Amino acid sequence: MSGDRSAPSITAIILTYNEHLHIGRCIERLKDWCQQIIVVDSFSNDGTQDIARSLGAQVHERRFVNQAEQFQWALDMLPIATDWVLRVDADEYFEPALVAEIRERLPQLDAETSGVTFRRKMIFRGRWIRWGTYYPVFLLRLFRTGAARVEQRWMDEHIQLNHGTACLFGGGDFVDENLQTIGAWTDKHNRYATRHMVDFVGRKYQFVPTEPMPTNRRARTKRWLRERVFGGAPLYLRSLLYFLYRYVARFGFLDGRLGFVWHFLHGFWFFMLIDAKIDEAEQQIARHGRESFPQWLADRYGFTDLLPGSGG
Repeated sequence: MSGDRSAPSITAIILTYNEHLHIGRCIERLKDWCQQIIVVDSFSNDGTQDIARSLGAQVHERRFVNQAEQFQWALDMLPIATDWVLRVDADEYFEPALVAEIRERLPQLDAETSGVTFRRKMIFRGRWIRWGTYYPVFLLRLFRTGAARVEQRWMDEHIQLNHGTACLFGGGDFVDENLQTIGAWTDKHNRYATRHMVDFVGRKYQFVPTEPMPTNRRARTKRWLRERVFGGAPLYLRSLLYFLYRYVARFGFLDGRLGFVWHFLHGFWFFMLIDAKIDEAEQQIARHGRESFPQWLADRYGFTDLLPGSGG
């Protein structure tokens, strides 16, 4: 795609699978300030690719393993002809104030600054989720071409700078607003829970490599809390305690009726589901040995990437 050539020298990369509800909004809001938009699609069957092409995006097809592996492949293999790369999900968009700040400040950054961090705003069924640790969340999403890589994790991956430092653009937020039904949301998070299980059990039994802690202070603190504090607590009990921490101690109840739905589903149900899947996998390993885990994962969940010779 050739966007506005007066725009900052940015390539936006979007990973998709059946995102027809979101991809048009996403590209429409990017094309005026990104010179290149690339969609890496995992064989959608709902018209996602057609919508993306009709709006001028480059579309590449590739089998999906996980977000980290897919995005790193895009960085390594696709022709990126701009100075900067933007990671954006199909259900995200940038507020006008943040776009204006990017246009103004990006060309002025010194050579030592190789990444830009933004604030994420979560919108759930039209409700801005402001409490329960969910705002602000700071994420590094914009970086100089060649200056970053993605942690190779099955979930909760971060972009890591190879060199230089990151600065914050805080004049506005980037917004995560998914338009799917609750049924689609729970289906997606069911898949996410499986990937969290693969990441947790895979690292414990050395089926997947252990990445070093993130260099970003906020990301490092979050990872430490998740792996050492939450990860060291008893299964199931930790999900309840985490929900109470978010909803009571961190004032999630101030988000109102829809906020309760969000914090209960995301802060309790989702983490309880992760624990149940970890427990299921641990029982399989206890009965049949650690070597049985990759084949069990392939048979029960369709994930073949940990099988010997799979390249996963």
